[in-house]
Amino acid sequence: MRDYFLRRFLLIPPTLLGISFVVFLVTRAAPGGPIEQAMMQMQQMSEEGNSGGQTGTGLLDEEQRKDLERYYGLDKPVVESYFIWLGLRSRELSHKEVEFEAGESEGSVRVRLVEGEAKKKRMRLERDPADNNVVFTNMEEFTGNWTWRKLDAKPDEEEGSLRVEVFREEYSGLVQGDLGRSFRYGKPVGQVIWERLPVSTYFGFMTMLIVYAVCLPLGFYKAINHNSWFDNTTSVLIFMGYAIPGYVLGFLLILFCAVNNEWFPTTGFTSIGFDELSTGDKIKDVLHHSVLPLCAYLVGGFAFVTMLMKNHLMDNLSADYMRTALSKGVAYRDAVRRHALRNSMIPIATNLGHQVMLFVTGSFLIEKIFDINGFGLLGFNAIIDRDFPVVMGVLMLSAFLMLLGNVISDFLMAMVDPRVRFK
Repeated sequence: MRDYFLRRFLLIPPTLLGISFVVFLVTRAAPGGPIEQAMMQMQQMSEEGNSGGQTGTGLLDEEQRKDLERYYGLDKPVVESYFIWLGLRSRELSHKEVEFEAGESEGSVRVRLVEGEAKKKRMRLERDPADNNVVFTNMEEFTGNWTWRKLDAKPDEEEGSLRVEVFREEYSGLVQGDLGRSFRYGKPVGQVIWERLPVSTYFGFMTMLIVYAVCLPLGFYKAINHNSWFDNTTSVLIFMGYAIPGYVLGFLLILFCAVNNEWFPTTGFTSIGFDELSTGDKIKDVLHHSVLPLCAYLVGGFAFVTMLMKNHLMDNLSADYMRTALSKGVAYRDAVRRHALRNSMIPIATNLGHQVMLFVTGSFLIEKIFDINGFGLLGFNAIIDRDFPVVMGVLMLSAFLMLLGNVISDFLMAMVDPRVRFK
C-alpha cells in the first residue's frame, strides 16, 4: 500500500503540468487579454477625464504596450511563454534602449535597482566601434543578471550608429514559488490568493463540520426508523431544501432576515471597526455575519450526505451477514454498530476526501450575493477581467487540492474497510 500511495503522489506533478498547460493555451487563445483590458481602462479614464475638462488619449504608447507584452509573455511563442511561467526559462525585465551615435563609444541609461520600485541608478556602457560589442562598466553596483541585445536599425538611422536594448534576466515562475503579478490588483498573485484563503477556508471548514455532524446521525436515525413519521417528515424538508439553489435561498434570507427584520447583517464578513473589537467580540461578529451565508452553503449538501448515509445503511441492514450475526445471538444494537454502520461509512469516507476542495473553492454566486471577498469570487472576477496570472494561480491551487483529495479518499477507504488493499 505504501508503494501505491507513493506512486499516486508522484503522479500529482505531471498531472498538474498537463492541466496547467491546457489552461495556459486557453488563456492565450481567449479574446480580450490583459493588453486589451489595460487599453479599455485607460480609455474609460480618458473619457472620465474629458468629461471633467481634462484631456488625454486613453491609449497605451508603443513602449508601454511592449512592456506589457514582455511581462505577460505575449511577445514569445506559447510554449516558450509557458516555460517562462513555470520558471524554467528566464524572464526579461526592465528593458531600456541605449543609442550610440556614429563614433560615440560611451552611453548610459537609468534603470530600476529593483523591479517595481521607483529608485533608479545610472548604468554605464562602452561600445567597441570595431565589432559593435557593448560591455557594462559599473555592473558591480547592480544586482541581477543584466545583458543586452542589438536592435534593428531605423530607416533614417545614421550610418555607424548603434541601438541596443538593455534588460535583466531573472528566473521567476512556479518552480521558484512566483505566480506572477495580478493585472487587476497590482500585487503578487500569491498575496492576492493568501488574502482570500482564510475566508473561504473558514466557510469550507464550517460547512463540512456542520454537514457531517448533522447529516450522519440524521441519516442513521432515518435508516433505523424507515417509513416512520420522523423519516417521512425529514425527507420532505430535506428535499425541499435540496430543490432550492443556494444563491436563491441567500436572496430570500437577506430579504426576510436582514432587510425586513434586521436580525442579521445584509453583506460582508465582518463589521466596520472589526479591528478595534476584543477577541470575544470579534468571534461573535464573525459568527453573526456567517449565519446567512452558511445556510446558503449548507442547503445543497444536506440532502446528498443524509440520503447517502441512509441508503447505504439500509442496504447493509438487509445484508446476509446482518441476519447471520443476529441468528448467532448478537444484539441488534451491537450488530448495527460493529457491522452495518462500519460498512456504511465506506462511501462517506470516499466522499470526505473530495470535500478538501471546499476549503478554498467556495461559491462565487453566494460570495457575490453576500459581498464576501473569498476565493470563489476571486476566480470569477479574474476570468471576467482576463487576469490570467490569477486564473493560473487559482487553477493550480484548486487542481492540487482536487488531486490531493483523491489520494485522501483512497487512504480513508483503506482505513475504514480492511478488505481494501491497494497494490
